[in-house]
Amino acid sequence: MFLVHKGLNEMEQREPRKSREDRPLLGTRTAADPVLHNVACRTDLSDHVLSAGPRYLPKDLSCSTVSSLGDYTSGVLLFGINKGTGQSSRIRKNRPVRVYHITGRLGCATENHLPDSRVTMRANHRHVSADRISGLAASMQASHQRKMFELCGVDLQTQEAYEMACRGLLRPANENQPIVYGIKLIHFDRPHFTLELHSINETQDYLTALVHDLALELRTAAHCSQLRCVRHAHFDVRDSLLRNSWHLPGIIKNLRHQGDILRAHPQLLRQHRVVLKATY
Repeated sequence: MFLVHKGLNEMEQREPRKSREDRPLLGTRTAADPVLHNVACRTDLSDHVLSAGPRYLPKDLSCSTVSSLGDYTSGVLLFGINKGTGQSSRIRKNRPVRVYHITGRLGCATENHLPDSRVTMRANHRHVSADRISGLAASMQASHQRKMFELCGVDLQTQEAYEMACRGLLRPANENQPIVYGIKLIHFDRPHFTLELHSINETQDYLTALVHDLALELRTAAHCSQLRCVRHAHFDVRDSLLRNSWHLPGIIKNLRHQGDILRAHPQLLRQHRVVLKATY
């Protein structure tokens, strides 16, 4: 937001306003008019930028994120500015799916499942193949899908489950229940592998722990070396604002583009959701 209000203050500023009442300024007498005094109008110096300060202050701009990323996560981050904070709140309540590319490194596990912490375990990973990772990822995806219907009290093999699936994605009743809708292997180059994951209510800790648990199922160890959000609902990483565009013209252009996406997909702001029933 500092860059926004800085850019606004660098634009051409309005003239200082006039005084509410013209203030007379008495001048010296002249030879032609020895009796009357010259009267001049004075602008309100208290409104001048040199005395009042910048026209725009940081407190004039409010910002609200739809869903924050972790300290070690890069990628798409949605947030609203001023009137857009209401839209960001509605998108957050609709809980759209986010897509991640998670890169793991086989061979060693760390204390917090990230590469900057102490190594706690080392293991051989020569027996791990792309097929084994893909098979386990498919099994984890099926387990999560079955869990969603179980929380609804519906058998996955029934007509009721089919009708619920046709109505849309099943969304958890609270924000503390992570749900994985899809997970697959998209790249494997030992010791590195990359998973594409579609989820709701996930956190950085949950995603890094998922890589750790996946490695344990493969009888090895791994930690998360890279975590990147590539899409949030219909907002793609290719449409995001890069660091070299963090200036006022770039921000205004990006706001217009994201507004076009919202108009093309109004369900992001208002939709009938299928939710999981609380079991407690």
